[in-house]
Amino acid sequence: MIKYKIDVTKIDKALLYKGEKGTYCSGAFIEYKEGTDEYGNDGMVVQDVSKEERDQGKRGPIIGNWRKFKDKSTPASKPAPATSAAEDDDVPF
Repeated sequence: MIKYKIDVTKIDKALLYKGEKGTYCSGAFIEYKEGTDEYGNDGMVVQDVSKEERDQGKRGPIIGNWRKFKDKSTPASKPAPATSAAEDDDVPF
C-alpha cells in the first residue's frame, strides 16, 4: 500500500481536465533517488503537464508526497546466523 498527502492549494486548476464522469487531476508518483527523507516520505506527487509542455521543459507542480505503508505486524527478516570455524571443518575442499 502507498499512502499520500496532497496539498490541494498547489493543484494548478488550468491542468485539470473534464472526463466522462467528472473533473480529473492526473499526476505521477516520483520516488526519491536518495531514499526516504527525514519525514519518512519515499517520494513526491507531481501534477502532469501536457506532452507539448514537457517537450518545452516545463514540469508540473509538486503537489504532495507519498510513503510506502510498512505493516508493523510483519516480522522483519533476520540475518543468517554466522558459522564458526569448527562448523566449516566438514567442508570437503
